[in-house]
Amino acid sequence: MGHEVTRLKFSRRDRRDFREKVQACLDALATLLENAAEIPSPKMGMEIELNLVDENCEPAMVNAAVLADLAGPKYQSELAQFNIEINVEPRPLAGANLAALEDDLRASLDLADARARESGGRLAMIGILPTLREGHFEQKWMSSDTRYTVLEQQILAARGEDIELSITGVPLPGRSTSDHLTTMTHTILPEAACTSVQLHLQVSPATYAAHWNAAQILAGIQVVLAANSPFFAGRALWHETRIPLFEQATDTRPPELKNQGVRPRVWFGERWITSVFDLFEENSRYFPALLPDLTPEDPVAVVAGGGTPELAELTMHNGTIYRWNRPVYDPTDGRTPLRLENRVLPAGPTIVDTLADAAFYYGTLRSLARSDRPLWTQMPFAAAEENLRVGARHGFDSVLQWPGNRAVSPQDLVQRTLLPMADAGLEELGVDAALRDKYLGVIEGRARAARSGSVWQRECVAARERAGQSRDSALRAMLCEYLERMHSGEPVHTWSW
Repeated sequence: MGHEVTRLKFSRRDRRDFREKVQACLDALATLLENAAEIPSPKMGMEIELNLVDENCEPAMVNAAVLADLAGPKYQSELAQFNIEINVEPRPLAGANLAALEDDLRASLDLADARARESGGRLAMIGILPTLREGHFEQKWMSSDTRYTVLEQQILAARGEDIELSITGVPLPGRSTSDHLTTMTHTILPEAACTSVQLHLQVSPATYAAHWNAAQILAGIQVVLAANSPFFAGRALWHETRIPLFEQATDTRPPELKNQGVRPRVWFGERWITSVFDLFEENSRYFPALLPDLTPEDPVAVVAGGGTPELAELTMHNGTIYRWNRPVYDPTDGRTPLRLENRVLPAGPTIVDTLADAAFYYGTLRSLARSDRPLWTQMPFAAAEENLRVGARHGFDSVLQWPGNRAVSPQDLVQRTLLPMADAGLEELGVDAALRDKYLGVIEGRARAARSGSVWQRECVAARERAGQSRDSALRAMLCEYLERMHSGEPVHTWSW
């Protein structure tokens, strides 16, 4: 997100100076990218956002105590006191590194879970915590980090009024009517309900546009396969409710600006790109600064002197625009300072499911980005955006658009088209055959069974309600059972209810 924010207020002059500094950062970035090296062996990385719950599977506001016990850069705070984040060290994809990543992730989660239990909590790796209620979204439950307080103040000030959340769900199995959420909130804390897996990939400037365009095409099928967020505030909403909830919870636009076509800060985009610079430039051109905090660095002078600038203002601004596939400037690697951050996936249900989602994404992305006839030349950009929304709402019941004026089911698209691409891409990246079979086999099993984490959650709650349980009791019991299965390690498509 950029350097640490320590100021609570900004002046009009701060905003003007920040805009000028961002432009200087863009000028420096343009020069830097001209000389950036190719990447012979790209590295992947991962961030996982997690929830903390107590013995009754209710939110546990203990992240400060848990993080104090963990005391390492791998573990970070998130927006709410019931969240933490785990960062996975970047590594190449080749060989057995996916298996090593699974082992490292399991060890990190086990350690964090042990520390959470010492503080009266435990970890829940799930897209939206089903036991969250509207009463949990009060400013007092925000993590004690200045940047979160300032960000909330700036979003609400830009909006000029409270935030409206309005989502119409899809009926639970056996039901004919849908739940509907309509509420107003005076805080951005509902954003904290959206816990995700963020996949990072080093990308060279020359191939960045192809990778980003390919990632946009994959977003819709990603949410179908990995959907794990069907409940929020006691309502059964979309299969992947994170998508509309995150869009609405951080929206700086009152209705009048929406009607004018002003772009949202949670943004899919509006066109295929030809350069990574397009993305950074659009962010600067279209979005006012929320955190106009300045540093003394002269980025143009640093580049002129042969150095790698921090570009702190550009990074800060970029971190407050939540593209589903976001460009990231990372000065820690002066030779290849760009990453592509995929933000579509929810957390969970299991570690093996998470690694399967990652393998499918990296492999398919590789094949699509290196295709002789790119799919984005055959597909309207609006179709990719519509696939994301339809897939998030309906899951495996979606009908997706694909090049050639084809309307396809997710099951057919995955099994007939994308899994062979994923396997070929992983093979080209040097991933061991046994690991390709293991992780892509999980994706194939999910597609064959049409069974994601969301499908399991919805079926489980529907069955418990038919047996006479209230919605609250059904959600709590489902989550407690989910946590047991999460630790079992069996992929979600094999879960019964």
